[in-house]
Amino acid sequence: MKVSIITITYNSAKTLEDTIRSVIAQDYDDIEYIIIDGKSKDDTMNIVNRYKEHITKVVSEPDRGLYDAMNKGILHATGDIIGFINSDDFYACNDAISSIVKEMKAHPELDGVHADLYYVDNQNTDHVVRYWKTTEYKSGSFKWGWHPAHPTFYAKKECYDQYGGFRLDLPLSADFELMLRFIEVHKIKTKHINKVLVRMRLGGATSRNLQCILHGIVQCRHAFKLNGMHYPPLYPFLRLFPKLRQFSRKDKNN
Repeated sequence: MKVSIITITYNSAKTLEDTIRSVIAQDYDDIEYIIIDGKSKDDTMNIVNRYKEHITKVVSEPDRGLYDAMNKGILHATGDIIGFINSDDFYACNDAISSIVKEMKAHPELDGVHADLYYVDNQNTDHVVRYWKTTEYKSGSFKWGWHPAHPTFYAKKECYDQYGGFRLDLPLSADFELMLRFIEVHKIKTKHINKVLVRMRLGGATSRNLQCILHGIVQCRHAFKLNGMHYPPLYPFLRLFPKLRQFSRKDKNN
């Protein structure tokens, strides 16, 4: 079972090496690693070239933003399963991909999996700032503020072939809309892996601060409308509250 891992880069020289090394360190062999670069102007491509023997395909050209680049990655992917590891994130363990494949093989009916995630300090990645602990999906969960952490979401390629990629009109929440569409609208079968698979540096467009989180929530409400779905009037609070709890949640193993 081949897994396509896609990393999107643009001027990512400060963090990209950690990302690449975490992919190389995975104990699962059948990995197709794809890097889609937006024509970086810093040292990004020099770093990519340093590890080119471990990278299956590299594309470096201008794009229309993060989700346009992700869609390019999907088009180049030939694996049975597709997932993304951002250029400022890295795997929390060396068996992240093998854990995903193990679940998919044990449950052939599954279309995808998702897991838990640490938000870590941008400089000190050993310091956990937020802990995104998720649960199994239940019908209607998205309306009540639930959704997987996208960097831990892996789905079969056939889901993208059948239901499409990322919308470019939701620059902060296209990943949310895609998971909403896949899981809530088209009812793909997923399973939660009770394990932290990814460490994500704080500072991204949707996690930088409370204001960015609120802007993302507004776009998430639009995602429901785009899919012909209603949401509770208190949805912004229902979505915000679990995120605020992530700052106080502690992992006894951390």
